[in-house]
Amino acid sequence: MRKIMAIALAAVACSATLTMTSASSAAAAERSPHCVVVRKYFNKGHQRYVRLTNLCSRRTACFTIIVPHQRDPRGSLAKGATKDVHYGTTSGSRALFVKNSSC
Repeated sequence: MRKIMAIALAAVACSATLTMTSASSAAAAERSPHCVVVRKYFNKGHQRYVRLTNLCSRRTACFTIIVPHQRDPRGSLAKGATKDVHYGTTSGSRALFVKNSSC
């Protein structure tokens, strides 16, 4: 009787572990990889730019530039590319940060 109880408890424990593992894998699959990094924020003339680099060498990366009180500019970077992205004028708000997004 004790052996049957021990086997049943072991089966329940293994099932719970398997369920938690698959749930964490699904959550990890929903997040986009963090490929885009900011190298520099700068102004050229009266325009605001951000220099972005794609650190992923095997895939195109997508990004969103978060700017207060404006429509957020979106774009993509080719594999391993660095690009200066224009996102507004000096009379407007400066970008708060750049968010990696799924393509």
